[in-house]
Amino acid sequence: MRYYRVATDQGTKLVARDDEKAYDLTGARDGLRDFCDLAQVADVVDTDVDGVTERLTADAPLLDAESVAERATLPAIPGEVWAAGVTYEVSSDAREEESGRGEIYQGVFEGDRPEVFFKATPSRTVGPGEGVGIREDSEWDVPEPELGVVVYRDEIVGYTVGNDMSSRSIEGENPLYLPQAKVYDRCCAIGPCIASPETVGDPRDLELSMTIERDGETLFDDSTSTSRMVRSPEELVSYTTRHNPLPELAVVLTGTSLVPEEFTLEADDQVAIGIENVGQLENTVIEV
Repeated sequence: MRYYRVATDQGTKLVARDDEKAYDLTGARDGLRDFCDLAQVADVVDTDVDGVTERLTADAPLLDAESVAERATLPAIPGEVWAAGVTYEVSSDAREEESGRGEIYQGVFEGDRPEVFFKATPSRTVGPGEGVGIREDSEWDVPEPELGVVVYRDEIVGYTVGNDMSSRSIEGENPLYLPQAKVYDRCCAIGPCIASPETVGDPRDLELSMTIERDGETLFDDSTSTSRMVRSPEELVSYTTRHNPLPELAVVLTGTSLVPEEFTLEADDQVAIGIENVGQLENTVIEV
C-alpha cells in the first residue's frame, strides 16, 4: 500500500492506495488522521501498517484514485528529518569537486561510520506541489534526489521520495558551513506518499530518476539505481538513532544519487523526482 495525506474541505484524510483502489482510512476510523496514527496502531497491535489497513478496507469509503494524487499534501509531518551523505560514489566525486578537499569525502565514503547530519524541522519541510527553496545568498544550488526512510520509534515503517536541497557554493567554501548549506527555509521536500516496506520490496534495487525543467525546456533528465548505494537503509538508521533519541516519527534521507553538473537552479524551475515502487515528487523552485 501507498499512504497519502489528502487535503479536503473538512481537513486532511489518511488514504491508502493500491494499484486499483483508494481507501479513505479516516472515513473508516476517525482517529486515523495521518500516517503516524497508523504506525502507532500497528505498533500497539504488533503488526505492520499494511496489516492494520487490511482490517479496515471493508469499512473504508472508496475515493477516486486520480483525485487522491492531485490533492496529496505532505504525507506525514516528521518531527525531524535527518540525512546521510557520501553514500554514492557520484556524491563523493561531486563534493570533492566543489570543495577541493577530496580526502575528507573519500574517507567518509570508504569509512566505517557514515556521515549523518540534521536536515530539517517540520516548518522547513514541504510536500508535493509546494515550493522548495534556494538561498538568496548562494550562487550554486542543486536538488538532491534521495530515497527517504520513514522511521517510527526507531523502526523502519515505510519509504518516501526526498529532495535534499543544497547550496553547493556555501558548502564548497568550507565543510564547516554544511549546516548553512543544508538547513534553511524550504530546504527539504518529501512525498507524495509513504510506501510500505512490502510495497517497496528491496530498497537497494529501485530505479531513481530526476528531471529539471525551465520555461518548458528539459535541462536535466537522468536515472540511476539505489543498488549503487554503498550503505543499507538499516545501517543509516542505526547510526542516526545511536545515542540520539528521535521523535516518534522521523525521516532519514539516504544520500544523493544523481548530481547535475555545471548547473544551478533558478526560481520557477520544476523538479520531478521519481522512485520505483514509491512515487513521483514534484516541486517548483522559489528563492528564500
